[in-house]
Amino acid sequence: MQYAEGAYIKGAGSRGLCTTPRGEGKSHLASTGTTMAKEWGYANHNGEYGQPRPGPGQGPGEPLSIAGSGRLYGVRGPDHWPELFPFAKGNKQSPIELHTKDIKHDPTLSPWTASYDPGSAKTILNNGKTCRVVFDDTYDRSMLRGGPLIGSYRLRQFHLHWGSSDDHGSEHSVDGVKYAAELHLVHWNPKYNTYGGALKQPDGIAVVGVFLQVGSEKGEFQLFLDALDKIKTKGKETPFTNFNPSCLFPACRDYWTYQGSFTTPPCEECIVWLLLKEPITVSSDQMAKLRSLYSSPENEPPVPLVRNWRPPQPLKGRIVRASFK
Repeated sequence: MQYAEGAYIKGAGSRGLCTTPRGEGKSHLASTGTTMAKEWGYANHNGEYGQPRPGPGQGPGEPLSIAGSGRLYGVRGPDHWPELFPFAKGNKQSPIELHTKDIKHDPTLSPWTASYDPGSAKTILNNGKTCRVVFDDTYDRSMLRGGPLIGSYRLRQFHLHWGSSDDHGSEHSVDGVKYAAELHLVHWNPKYNTYGGALKQPDGIAVVGVFLQVGSEKGEFQLFLDALDKIKTKGKETPFTNFNPSCLFPACRDYWTYQGSFTTPPCEECIVWLLLKEPITVSSDQMAKLRSLYSSPENEPPVPLVRNWRPPQPLKGRIVRASFK
């Protein structure tokens, strides 16, 4: 789940938000008036394809180099996120592995509905961690209702996580099975007045997760992929309008639900997850198009944007419920 467009501020109270422009993927730890930028990444579980990885003789926690760039970054992979982001060591972290034999049907779970206004789609952005489509959420325009949710939630953005090949890439897994990619549609609860306020509440955010598996081509997905040529490198953004993301939902609306967190720093534990049981099918060529993006800026050597997923986190006693038998 792409990080919450806010960063933890040390010394700004128990929880401070520093909004970063367009969700650039950097946190800012402020101390004694000095701001130090710390870059988080996926280094310690995917050191291939030019992703940040230890060089010869480098130990854990040392600065990692971006292959081919000759530059050093204070990159921290998932195992080190808790050192910079306290939420990442909480008891309700995501993603998780779903063990279906342990998940019980909850007959109180109702169907969910999404009513999206295609005109609310605004821009598409490459922030170096994923590609994100941003929506107008200033009023009740594109809404998610029902399921485990009380009240209506506004669509803010959607993005994807994917792998370096077709056999992995999803963040959640089902009975050990990983899909090629995972789509996350992020909504927030307007009863908390602002997105930042919703981040502090256990029911502040609702995310619909959709698995992507490789098979036949999905035409609706191509509309999204065609825009990627304009945002090949980190920091690129372009208008992306008149798109209804409900075209990316599978026919079956059955889902699993649990309480969790964002899967990227700061990893706030404010999410009601709705993970759809049925994946959508996309072609291998369409997946290759996702992997054609770069996590590096235009003026630097190209670094492919691949394997942007967080490993599964401990369940720690949480209950996962199913809307179906």
